[in-house]
Formats: sequence, C-alpha cells, structure tokens
Amino acid sequence: MDIRNIDIKVLGPGCANCKRTVQLIEDVARERAVSVTITKVEDMREIMGYGVMSTPAVVIDGKVVHAGGLPNRDKVGLWLGAA
Repeated sequence: MDIRNIDIKVLGPGCANCKRTVQLIEDVARERAVSVTITKVEDMREIMGYGVMSTPAVVIDGKVVHAGGLPNRDKVGLWLGAA
C-alpha cells in the first residue's frame, strides 16, 4: 500500500476559526491515521493569490477545497479520504 503525506494549507489571519480549522484537521488525520503536513498561511497577498476572499480557507495539494467558516468534521474526513 502506498502511503503518502497530504500537503494542507490553512489560509487565514490567525483568527479563532483558523486555529480551530487546523486543530480539526489534525484531530481527524490522527483518528484516521493519515499523514498530513499543515502549513498556516497568514500573509494576505499569498492568501489572495489563491483567489480566496473569506477565511479560513483550506488548500489540499494546491487546490482550494474550502473557504469561509469552520469546516465540519465529515467534510474534513472526505478530504483526507479522497486525497
């Protein structure tokens, strides 16, 4: 079985929802034994470079999969299962 690491970026200014998004992704990844690398991106120019206007946003392997508000646990599980 090929085990790979999923590259995840959480885009946002460091607000409470941004921090909760990081924690939620870490929790779900741990529960599912999925290897992830999470990078927090707080630079507004870099965030806007993804075309994101609302945060927190989540980028997985270079693709924006979520923007605005806290994602739910089921959605995160789908990301980690599909990546």
